[in-house]
Amino acid sequence: MNPDPIRQSIADAGYDPPDGDWHQVGGGCISSAMHWQNYFVKYGPSSQAAMMEAERESLQHLWRAQCIRVPRPLASGSTPDMAWLVMEWLPLGGAPDPRRLGRELTQLHQTTSAWSPRFGWHGDNFIGTTPQSNARTTDWCAFFIGQRLRPMLDACHDLGIHLHHTEALVDACATVLDRHSPEPSLVHGDLWTGNAGFLASDSAPVLFDPASYFGDREVDLAMSELFGGFGPAFFKGVDEEWPLPPGYPQRRTIYNLYHILNHAILFGGGYPTQAQSMIDDILRG
Repeated sequence: MNPDPIRQSIADAGYDPPDGDWHQVGGGCISSAMHWQNYFVKYGPSSQAAMMEAERESLQHLWRAQCIRVPRPLASGSTPDMAWLVMEWLPLGGAPDPRRLGRELTQLHQTTSAWSPRFGWHGDNFIGTTPQSNARTTDWCAFFIGQRLRPMLDACHDLGIHLHHTEALVDACATVLDRHSPEPSLVHGDLWTGNAGFLASDSAPVLFDPASYFGDREVDLAMSELFGGFGPAFFKGVDEEWPLPPGYPQRRTIYNLYHILNHAILFGGGYPTQAQSMIDDILRG
């Protein structure tokens, strides 16, 4: 990998370009990553250019909100062979403080949309490598059904993932969400435990790898419980800032189905079976 274009993009953005060695670090299952002096760099093939730019946009909005720490995006770019995103390097590994994480995440969720219509985003982005539509609307139920649930169900069908009672599922989800009138909150959009950490210096919570838009804040809270969760102290912090309305457990299953369908698309394995089990649970009410 030739780092010279990355170094030049850092300089072009007005920052001091690194001049020492870089070190490979864990980058997840989609991109590679390196620590290069004061910078964290995600990189991959040029086909990931749109994904890198979408992540930069999400990070920029989260950073501007100044509610919870995120790595500040500094530069991005691509060549015919490579795409990259440069962020500030934030040393993690501090003692977990889930209560503070809950409070600061909820403060982020109190950042509402100034756009009209208010739900959605100014452009489409990605959840993992799956395209995610974000056309703006005034109706949260219509947004979630039309731009989250149905596209995932259609993609599963196109890949030969056979799920039963999907039309009844859509009707049941619409019935539940039509009774719910959330504020359009700035959400992380992909908030599982692997996309959060705590600073080594002071244990301040840090979020990364977002897929942001303006939506129901409960989508973040629901996903935070999907793969282990942050524990009861996290929700104590949430409740201290903005208590959850009634009906969250039922909506949690609906919102998390979106991510399990995406995992079925991306990874296969036991996720289609888990998705069908969640569909059955939703239909049982």
